[in-house]
Amino acid sequence: MSTQTAQVDDLRLIALPSALNCTEMFVRFSLTEWSLRSMIEQTSTLAAQFVTAAVDSADQNSPGFLTVRLRLSGEALVLEVEDEQGGEAPALDPALADGRCGATTLTGGGTVVWCELALPGGVSADAVPLPRRSPGRTAPAEKPTEQTGEIDPEVIKRLLSGLNNTQN
Repeated sequence: MSTQTAQVDDLRLIALPSALNCTEMFVRFSLTEWSLRSMIEQTSTLAAQFVTAAVDSADQNSPGFLTVRLRLSGEALVLEVEDEQGGEAPALDPALADGRCGATTLTGGGTVVWCELALPGGVSADAVPLPRRSPGRTAPAEKPTEQTGEIDPEVIKRLLSGLNNTQN
């Protein structure tokens, strides 16, 4: 069994309630792209629990950042939620994801909560069909258009007058 990471995708969010919807879309998109649709519901539920806990504990006047990360490693999909401002690592239910979850307090501050979810049908990370992307093409440089027309002084007067009137 190889534990080397075959694919990783992450999303950095501000610890606000909107992070929950963004996390769900991110999990759905990534797992669909990786052809792991059967894992969407369980992974979304766990990610929602972790992000909700981080958002609830965040200072709403000065929220920090969260990073939601999905990794294909060995025979597992690893979900991680890193809370940069998190204090002590939260206690997790021992039955969560068959006990393959944990929480760690980072030395520089913050916490990481993670779960390993077995890939379906004994598939390994190397066997997951990852999306193929062609090398990006650069768009042809736009040719600058010549600015030969002069600016009408009357138009400038009206613009300045309008700007002055909006300040009153």
